[in-house]
Amino acid sequence: MPNFTARREFLRFLAASPLLTEAFAQDGAITKAGDALNVMEFEPLARKALPPGHWGYLASGTDDELTMRMNREGFSHYQLRARRLVDVGSADLRTTVFGEAWELPFYLSAVGGQKAFHPEGEIAVARAAKARQAKQMLSTVSSSSVEDVTKSLGAAPWYQLYMPLTWGETEKMVRRAESAGCQVLAWTIDQLAGRNTETAVRFARQDTRDCMSCHAAPPLSGSPARNRSRPMFAGLSGETNPPHADWTYVERLKKLTTMKLVLKGIDTADDALLAREHGADGVIVSNHGGRAADTGRATIDILPEVVDAVAPQIPVFVDGGFRRGTDSFKALALGATAVGIGRPYVWGLSAFGQEGVERTLDILRAELSLVMRQCGTPAVVKISRDALLRNGTRL
Repeated sequence: MPNFTARREFLRFLAASPLLTEAFAQDGAITKAGDALNVMEFEPLARKALPPGHWGYLASGTDDELTMRMNREGFSHYQLRARRLVDVGSADLRTTVFGEAWELPFYLSAVGGQKAFHPEGEIAVARAAKARQAKQMLSTVSSSSVEDVTKSLGAAPWYQLYMPLTWGETEKMVRRAESAGCQVLAWTIDQLAGRNTETAVRFARQDTRDCMSCHAAPPLSGSPARNRSRPMFAGLSGETNPPHADWTYVERLKKLTTMKLVLKGIDTADDALLAREHGADGVIVSNHGGRAADTGRATIDILPEVVDAVAPQIPVFVDGGFRRGTDSFKALALGATAVGIGRPYVWGLSAFGQEGVERTLDILRAELSLVMRQCGTPAVVKISRDALLRNGTRL
């Protein structure tokens, strides 16, 4: 009997292990993007495709990586209330953001230096977004210019801002994004105090390649010298994230640009209220995918307090750990206007380029459509907290 129990426990461990997924991929079960059944299946393929330094950058959280793990675990705190005998012949995923009609209630969030993951980088992502009618947010540390991405996307992306150290350089960067046609400026404020990404450093130590041979700058950006080689820093010092920035900078940015100003990195209702008070047009509940402070709080758990504080006066977006259509549904039910997708599309990009990003969007669209119908809410505008329980209790 003990042998049987041990064998059963081993098989249970094996079934849950990412090593099994990787083995299937190596055996040829996933040879093209369309073979993937869920977005997590791209992760082991990305790890196999990428050199150590690039994988470490993508996989790293900060400190003990508790926050990164909690971003995933947090979704288990919420359960769905399935409803029956509702007309679910179709699902309407359309929503409206800042007066603009979106075909999907999620977007491709900013990830820096994407040529570290695929030779076409942000351009492949832009083409995929255009093909699937999805929104793209472009990182300040992009390996492609905002002008080139705009051409491939067919419209200007949202521009994610790592603020340059001086206000003069901030003005130049913001003006450039505005001139490219960007309608939304997402200032990331969760990196002003710095961070400690140990996993990234460990993997980088294993990487002996000359990064300059395959792309303009290593993915472990942050130094001015590295930033200066990136397209959006042309003519600038490369220095970013002024630690002295305070709430008055929100007002200065509002006066500087006609773009909608969104603050990315909101972690509490207190700061959401201050963001609205100082003129922000929206907020993104985010902990940088677990790469900012290691607070141990999942963004899905933070989302309700932020929504209750500032919505519907300003839209609330959220990112961090989204892997399933059910994850997006839970965020929308809690009041998010739209959801940011990060690592999953970069896994797809790493494994299969543009096709991998397209497949990621296809999977998330199909999963969200399915759960919407199962919960009797066949339109995004009908999703509400009535569809959820938190730890078995009605919200």
